[in-house]
Amino acid sequence: MLQRVLVAGILGAIVLMAWTFVAGAILGFNVKVRMNRIPNERAVYEVLKANVVAPGAYIVNPEVVPGTGYPPGEPVFGLQYAGFGHEAAGKAVLADPAIALVSCLIVAWLLSKASLRVLSSYSRKVCFVAGIGLLIAVFVDLPKYGIGGYPAKSALLLAAYDIISWTLAGLVIARVMRTPADVPEGS
Repeated sequence: MLQRVLVAGILGAIVLMAWTFVAGAILGFNVKVRMNRIPNERAVYEVLKANVVAPGAYIVNPEVVPGTGYPPGEPVFGLQYAGFGHEAAGKAVLADPAIALVSCLIVAWLLSKASLRVLSSYSRKVCFVAGIGLLIAVFVDLPKYGIGGYPAKSALLLAAYDIISWTLAGLVIARVMRTPADVPEGS
């Protein structure tokens, strides 16, 4: 079973990375959802560079009106600074395949511990893995919506992306994680 978990994890990670490439490079998902540009980017960049010096996540609120609080209808901005620049992008990109591999290995191992009812059906195995994508969507992506976060449409797109990612990986992981020999198919 360990060999199946390793093969399923590796193949699942390959599928996740291939989907990430297709979604990002061909479909432009990251640019459309995560990397919107602003017209006066250079001026905003200089203000941020001068004022945001420590890595972290920040909220930029409108000025408080004495006696009434924050003015209604005024925007709240969220920004993130990881603490490094483009020179570190190559190193950061190396983390993505490692995260995909570890994630898929964990999912394949969890699937190997599933009930015989789940393991006896290809569609149930795919649904098991897709269900993990659904959990990620609900508990990681959807909470990104809100004040200083993503708009609702973007949070929903991120959630859909993760569900699709894990369903695609599930198609491969489920194929490798065969039905135990003592369980009839479909029981």
